[in-house]
Amino acid sequence: MEITEVRIKLVQDNNERLQAFCSVTFDDAFVVRDLKIIEGTKGSFVAMPSRKLTDRCQQCGCKNHLRARFCNQCGGKLDEDRALRDADGRAKLHANIAHPINSACREVIQGAVIRAYHEERERAKQPGYVCTYDDLDGEYEESFTQVISELNSNRNSGTSYRTHGAHTPRGTHSPSQEATVKARDEGNKEFGAGIL
Repeated sequence: MEITEVRIKLVQDNNERLQAFCSVTFDDAFVVRDLKIIEGTKGSFVAMPSRKLTDRCQQCGCKNHLRARFCNQCGGKLDEDRALRDADGRAKLHANIAHPINSACREVIQGAVIRAYHEERERAKQPGYVCTYDDLDGEYEESFTQVISELNSNRNSGTSYRTHGAHTPRGTHSPSQEATVKARDEGNKEFGAGIL
């Protein structure tokens, strides 16, 4: 995969560590948004998009952030030491949504993002500077149409891939597809059969 675009949204100087948000586009077809550029002790680094981890209240079952001391729904006191801990003993409060699998990939992404960040800071000094970070949605319509037409041409040329069945109004699969899957699975009762 090739990084085809990096967009940066600079953060005002009132935040001490967060320097910018960014989005990275791969092969003009796949976008990862909400990466953060953070000033660390050894310089800037890229933090991958993540979500806050939650758990459920023992009394009412409502979801609460792991840092919450009281339930958002019933107000009951929550155990403050309920978060899982990493090898260093720090509480794991966030889970990555998208991230590189190895250090080589991380270095490629981080290098491209940090270069784009410095270029964006230089552009921001110019008169009439306009941030383009929020202009992402409308630009990909044409390339999305192109990708779909390529997929359809692959289907017609004999390249095989499995399509997903139609949904009924309630969101389940159509009865004919469910019957086909059930008939297939009836013949093989072994645990895990038919997963792949």
